[in-house]
Amino acid sequence: MKRKRIRRPDARPMRHPSHPRPLTRRQFLGQGFLSGAALVAGPSLLGFFRTPEARAQALACGVSGAAGRIPFLCFDLAGGASIAGSNVLVGGPGGQLDLLTDAGYERLGLPATLTPAADPLQVNTDLGLAFHADSAFLRGILTKAAPATLANVNGAVICARSENDTGNNPHNPMYGINKAGADGSLVTLIGTQSSESGGNSQAPLAMIDPTVRPTKVDRAADARGLVDTGKLVQLLNQQDAESVMFALERISQVKLAKMNEDQVVKDLIQCAYSESTDLVGTFGNPAVLDPFQDPLIAGQPTSIFSAGEMAQSRFERTAAVMKLVLNGFAGAGTIELGGYDYHNGTRATGEVRDFEAGVAMGACLEYAARIGQQLMLYVFSDGSLDSDGQLDNSVNGRGKGVWRGDNSSTSASFFLVYDPAGRPALTSPARSQIGYYRSSGSIETNATRVSNNVTLLAESIVLNYMALHGDQGSFAQALPTHGLGSAAELDSLIAFQPIRSTP
Repeated sequence: MKRKRIRRPDARPMRHPSHPRPLTRRQFLGQGFLSGAALVAGPSLLGFFRTPEARAQALACGVSGAAGRIPFLCFDLAGGASIAGSNVLVGGPGGQLDLLTDAGYERLGLPATLTPAADPLQVNTDLGLAFHADSAFLRGILTKAAPATLANVNGAVICARSENDTGNNPHNPMYGINKAGADGSLVTLIGTQSSESGGNSQAPLAMIDPTVRPTKVDRAADARGLVDTGKLVQLLNQQDAESVMFALERISQVKLAKMNEDQVVKDLIQCAYSESTDLVGTFGNPAVLDPFQDPLIAGQPTSIFSAGEMAQSRFERTAAVMKLVLNGFAGAGTIELGGYDYHNGTRATGEVRDFEAGVAMGACLEYAARIGQQLMLYVFSDGSLDSDGQLDNSVNGRGKGVWRGDNSSTSASFFLVYDPAGRPALTSPARSQIGYYRSSGSIETNATRVSNNVTLLAESIVLNYMALHGDQGSFAQALPTHGLGSAAELDSLIAFQPIRSTP
């Protein structure tokens, strides 16, 4: 039976008179008309035998993920969300609090009365990274993440331009994160879309590896469906089923020893038996993958998500992806949220959408805290928008500037890092902002290599991920064609000191 999805009145698709009728999947996503589709394809077994990857798999049978790598999640806000100023504060060359002019903040949706210059209380540093005190992202995060969780979070904003209303921005760093070592015990990469990247925006071409194309996980059923242990577990209990599989594995070893085959083929066959045994032992109970069966996530008064929230597709997909990634079943995951092309002559619509994104982000941080797991969480969108100063004084408009149109020069991305051992330390106090804004409220495109190049922006996220492991010295091996420049230039793009040693 098809589950009926609950659509709230404030989550209706955006219809813009200034935009053509949506025709592509990405246009539908950006305006909130579409939530996802499902199609996953894989290489044939015989074709795999002929690849270099086959030999690598034979040498290291993949029954476990890449131990010691920090889980990575990214939020792809399809359509062009406002990140800079009204959510995460941005400033001039001196950092986040090197304040812009009133006109600059007005362009970013903040009236003169709500700027940090007018009122220092408009700055909130509960997450280390400075947010506007009335940021909808921040308000959403605060509904889910406990104060103790927030105390162990820090972040950095990257002032970088990207194109409006298009999925052609190569924003998504997932393949690069895998090249940096992220892997899962069950799948390597996952995403809520059936696209090449797993989300709305593209992956940089040089990073793409078709052998680890993201598996689509858009809901709890997709997570449960990643494993089918057959009827053996149903006929026996999980422990006995694992014993049977182990016996079959031993028998196969004896038979393979007598076969006149290439050793790679023998090792691959034996690996398949080992992986099957491991699957039954680990996932014989499919509830281990189901966010609805995890009391930390759902089903209890103290759970992160309420029953009403889990009935909404954006929160169910968030729960499914964070469950798999933070427990190590997947190495990294993309959560695409649609409907962020919200310049419809109001501020209220954008505030509601941004609040919902913040709720999802806060849930991921809180789940990481509850299971004692580190997390790097990256947020990006395709382009951005601006305001002309007219205010929306409705309840949800909150007296802020109406969003009037797309504007790629007001873009930004940011990432948060959670460590249960304590708040991650920046490499320098000003490194909470990479690049900067002009005082007039637009990106200084010559500030860094990444300020006007989305591919290099994605590469910088991989660099920062590796630096969290103290592994930035291997960056050129992970991305040999990178364009981030010399070692000194790489250092200038790294926000945090290491929080985990390379295994």
